[in-house]
Amino acid sequence: MSDRLYDPHPSQVAGGSQGAGISRTQAVHDEIDSAMKQIEKNIQLTSQRGERLDEIQDKTDALAGQASQFRRGANRVRKQMWWKDMKMRMCIIIGIIVLLIVIIVPSVIYGKGHKKN
Repeated sequence: MSDRLYDPHPSQVAGGSQGAGISRTQAVHDEIDSAMKQIEKNIQLTSQRGERLDEIQDKTDALAGQASQFRRGANRVRKQMWWKDMKMRMCIIIGIIVLLIVIIVPSVIYGKGHKKN
């Protein structure tokens, strides 16, 4: 845009005011064409941005579904590992009890039999 303000009624200047009016009209038309091209470009960029946002939304939905499946799978594995750990602890406790029985019962029996003699 020029620094001069737009005057819809240009004053008549001596010596070719008609040519100046036509060139000024042409300049205004050129400016309007330039603005229209910029508007079309902005509309196209906005449309492309909307398409990209739709793609991002689809990817986000897919990732949310995968995250949910992963969370369920992780919980299932955590529960399986907890049961496996509990089974191992029970086996160790039963082993210790059996070992104590194997050690204590013979010593009690041998101790009673030894005192009688």
